[in-house]
Amino acid sequence: MDGSDGSDALPTPPAATAAADLKAAEQLILHWDPTSSPSDRMLFDGGDRAEAERYLHAVDEIRRPVRNSAGASGSPRKSGTPASTIQIAMVRLEDEFRHILVSRAIAFEIDSIVDLNSLSLPRSGSGDLASDLPEHDAAEEGLNLRRSAGSSGNLGGSSTPSYRSTSSIREIDLLPDDATQDLRSIADRMIAAGYGRECFQVYGSVRKSAVELCFRHLGIERLSIGDVQRLDWVALESKIRRWIRAARVCIRIVFASEHRLCDLIFAGLAGDDAPFVETVKGAAVQLLSFAEAISIGRRSPEKLFKILDLHDALTDLLPDVAVIFQSRALESLNTQVSDIIARLAEAARGILSEFENAVLREPSKIAVPGGTLHPLTRYVMNYISLISDYKQTLIQLIVSRPPAIHRLPGDDTGVVLPEVDLPEPARQSPLASHLIWIIFVLQFNMESKAQFYTDAALSHLFLMNNVHYIVQKVKGSPELQEMIGDNYLKKMTAKFRQLANSYVRATWVKILHCLRDEGLYVGGSFSSSVSKSTLRDRFKAFNAAFDEVHRTQAAWLVPESQLREELRISIAEKLLPAYRAFLGRFRQHIESGRHPEMYIKYSAEDLEIALSDFFEGCPPPLHGRRKSH
Repeated sequence: MDGSDGSDALPTPPAATAAADLKAAEQLILHWDPTSSPSDRMLFDGGDRAEAERYLHAVDEIRRPVRNSAGASGSPRKSGTPASTIQIAMVRLEDEFRHILVSRAIAFEIDSIVDLNSLSLPRSGSGDLASDLPEHDAAEEGLNLRRSAGSSGNLGGSSTPSYRSTSSIREIDLLPDDATQDLRSIADRMIAAGYGRECFQVYGSVRKSAVELCFRHLGIERLSIGDVQRLDWVALESKIRRWIRAARVCIRIVFASEHRLCDLIFAGLAGDDAPFVETVKGAAVQLLSFAEAISIGRRSPEKLFKILDLHDALTDLLPDVAVIFQSRALESLNTQVSDIIARLAEAARGILSEFENAVLREPSKIAVPGGTLHPLTRYVMNYISLISDYKQTLIQLIVSRPPAIHRLPGDDTGVVLPEVDLPEPARQSPLASHLIWIIFVLQFNMESKAQFYTDAALSHLFLMNNVHYIVQKVKGSPELQEMIGDNYLKKMTAKFRQLANSYVRATWVKILHCLRDEGLYVGGSFSSSVSKSTLRDRFKAFNAAFDEVHRTQAAWLVPESQLREELRISIAEKLLPAYRAFLGRFRQHIESGRHPEMYIKYSAEDLEIALSDFFEGCPPPLHGRRKSH
């Protein structure tokens, strides 16, 4: 009989232990089979963490025999008891993966966690083109990306978000750290089991919906290139402003944060950023299609500044685009942004050239009433003042100077414009030369329009008003004055003073001619007696001429108050001393005769008062404003 002690148990064979562990793992996975026992309960719901850990351990356990058989079958997804259990496990993990992505996403409001101004370009906004071009809107719109907890495509719960800054990029935590770790654990098992494609599709579907929600809150519409090009300019300008703000947020916050989340979950598990590509490529293409449509759209002068805004915004974003879209699958987006920037630059150059031709050929042939400022002058000078606000960009884009000789575009008569003294290339930029050229062709156009006036004095006054406005606009902009240069500004100042003198001569020489002494003496010498009849005729001629000028030129308009007053003073300095002297020498000859009031109609003070009616743009008072003699 064997005397050995029965208490000495034999060790369990390793194969038996492995079989028992595999059976326990299969039972746990089948227990959570969503097809056989549907339940709303989720393993990774934040409750019993131990159960979630046991489930992941069970998945690892049943994958061992599948891995061993994969060498022979060539596929870890081959049918069989362990493989079918793997399929059940993958369905559960896919559901858990989706649930975590949807339920644990952090709700956030972009404008509450990052200063939008820090996402903007250095130029906070451009001036307007008076009433001639729309004003740039400086107000930033709120970017609320929060959805209610029960809504479809919910971005998450109530966790407080944080973000990381890399230069201009703001990386927001889209999910809590524990949720990110759970997602990585699930993704690791699914990819290892050959279910990477399903994992990526779930991830892409959920995060794509989140990105689309951001787009809706940012006002990014799904418009085709044709849709964009059919919009009227007022609507399009507003959309460009909104798009620029939205693009900064999308690239520097939304796409950057999606890229970071993808890295946290899939780094080292999946190649070529497939989940990130699945999430953002469609949205990025949609975003860029708007700028693409603008870059190839119809050109017109009013679009220049928004095109430059787009150009500057995309140029500013290009380094961030290169960082975020560095995957080989997203290289086309980098190329697309660079191509759009190049096309916007070419559009800006083309618009500036077309604007020069439009200024030269502006077709109106009706004289402006009263010789006041022509609307074209106001428009052009406000336009080039805005151009000077974009100096830094345009200096880089405008690299060629205007040609030395210009013919009227489309003119077969061979008319050549006068030469203009452009600054030397070594001293000023090509942009400065173009601005001087625009002013020159504007002045040339105004000189052509001045010929529509039959009155030479009014023609001179019209040109004086317009050249003076040009000078004042240049002086009012330090950037513009620097580019135009003092030499050209001095020439323009001398020009309007010359025109003012020409006006004075054209109007007042004839009137002052009535106040000369020649021809008043009977014997022809100053010692002879005065011819009273000739003297009466002189006073009558003066009165008639002054009355006509007063009536006519009160309706003429010099809109700039200082210039208007300077012109009146210039007239008074010539007229009043001559009239006082003439009246002093010959008054007694009229007053000694009959009805002197018929000939001495004005005192010097009356003339001075009447001069205050000149250039007001309205008829003078019916009865005048005369003092008593």
